[in-house]
Amino acid sequence: MSRLKTSLPDNLAASVKATVADWQSGNKIRRLWQRDATLWTGDDEDKWLGWLDITQYQIEHSSVPRGLQKEVWSAGFKHACLLGMGGSSLCPEVLRMTFGKLPGYPDLHVLDSTDPAQIKALEEKIDIARSLFIVSSKSGTTLEPNIFKQYFFERTKQVVGADKAGSHFIAITDPGSKMQQIAEHDRFRLVFYGWPSIGGRYSALSNFGMIPAAAMGIDVRKFLDRAQEMVRSCGPSVPLEENTGAMLGIILGTAAVNGRNKVTIITSPDIADLGAWLEQLLAESTGKVGKGIIPVDRERLAAPEVYGNDRVFAYIHTQHATDVGVEAKIAALEKAGQAVLRISMGDIYDLGAEFFRWEIATAVAGSIIGINAFDQPDVEASKVETRKLTSKYEKTGSLPPEKPVLEESGIKLFTDDKNAAELAHAVGADKSVSAYLEAHLARVHAGDYFAVLGYVQMNAADEEKLQAIRHAVRDKKRVATCLGFGPRFLHSTGQAYKGGPNSGVFLQVTCDDPIDLPVPGQKYTFGVVKAAQARGDFQVLAERGRRALRVHLHDVKSGLSKLADAVPAAVA
Repeated sequence: MSRLKTSLPDNLAASVKATVADWQSGNKIRRLWQRDATLWTGDDEDKWLGWLDITQYQIEHSSVPRGLQKEVWSAGFKHACLLGMGGSSLCPEVLRMTFGKLPGYPDLHVLDSTDPAQIKALEEKIDIARSLFIVSSKSGTTLEPNIFKQYFFERTKQVVGADKAGSHFIAITDPGSKMQQIAEHDRFRLVFYGWPSIGGRYSALSNFGMIPAAAMGIDVRKFLDRAQEMVRSCGPSVPLEENTGAMLGIILGTAAVNGRNKVTIITSPDIADLGAWLEQLLAESTGKVGKGIIPVDRERLAAPEVYGNDRVFAYIHTQHATDVGVEAKIAALEKAGQAVLRISMGDIYDLGAEFFRWEIATAVAGSIIGINAFDQPDVEASKVETRKLTSKYEKTGSLPPEKPVLEESGIKLFTDDKNAAELAHAVGADKSVSAYLEAHLARVHAGDYFAVLGYVQMNAADEEKLQAIRHAVRDKKRVATCLGFGPRFLHSTGQAYKGGPNSGVFLQVTCDDPIDLPVPGQKYTFGVVKAAQARGDFQVLAERGRRALRVHLHDVKSGLSKLADAVPAAVA
């Protein structure tokens, strides 16, 4: 098993030592494995710890994914399309981005966006007649997987006929869910079940991760065996200072309560997408009641002087994918007194082990921070607001009208009354986009973080522009920065942005959709759903007193270019 190596500043090392002593005297790792809810808040945490046992169960039932692999092979599917959100989609995405297409098996695609252009781009990549659709939804009531299914089931009926469409679909869901009922009604090929005692973000090693892994041809037994080695090394009988998952969690939790609550994730290129999964696990588990860890993924490494002392750097790489330049920058951070954690994986099959290590670590960190590591109250708040808007559209055929605080050259600015008053006072007579951006970014202070929330198509061109914006702010303000694509981040970092520390400054980016797609059986379209999700997201940010500004672009390509040019000038 890959070991955890640490380099901690003296004050943090002393605090970690004290926390270790507290966990040893309180026998807390054993209590975690005994499902003692009082280790967290004493609420219902004991009902959400099924992930502790899932790996052994999956190994004992590994004939199930092997059977799926044989069926997929014999059916001749060319593509497998995972339709899900958050915990149902991020692990499969990591696996696809890491393992690639494996010979003889379908090419796995993951859809976790309501952006119409992104859905259309997926449709154009696949041959529907030779595609298997994996509808993944724990509850069966999550909006996005349901409407993805409606869209692609209708398209499949058009291509192969209503009598054969169901054979192109499988479901992964909890027993008795609405999705199970839909799958049975529509005669899906197969239904695989999750455990009700495992929440979505802890479900990577359950069927929610392992069924897509099998469909794409991964050796699931090998993957699970690696994970089980980590389970044993994190077990209740392992001495605490040798328990790699517990020690990682103790460091993360202790660092967070001592002000180092921005965990900056650095990975080697071959496991680059692991950060997306870690973002959800850390942010959604810990970011609530004004506390928590803010994960920072895909932020370019810089010189030590760019960083404050609110960071922990987690450097995860495979043994054969180290980069001399990255190693030198990590060493410079250590020399400068930053908190640095190093994890060296043997190869990409060790991802299974990392999934479990970080799950244990997150549960431990949540206990130290003092929150319920297994609920997501503010994610639900955004869903409620979105449902209100889509329901209104179903009744009236339109979303409620909006009034921008400023409109200029194809760009509209929106915000709530409180933020509008603050920004109007700051800009004075200069009512321009650049002045508003400058005023908004002037609200970013040391110890804060800046997050770009892009409700645009997730592609290389758009990401390049949004990355330029975040890095301009990082380099000038010397604060942590985040980038999320909507609506997928709503099921991930969105929890921490709304429920965690009120230290975020948010720039939401929305756009007119160049194309739109219908949702079969509904008045609303995918574009309407995405707009409702963005509005609901912003409304909850505003209700939580966050510093937030929304930039709406008439033309996304030219608008993002203007924005990418304007932000560096505004933050100078």
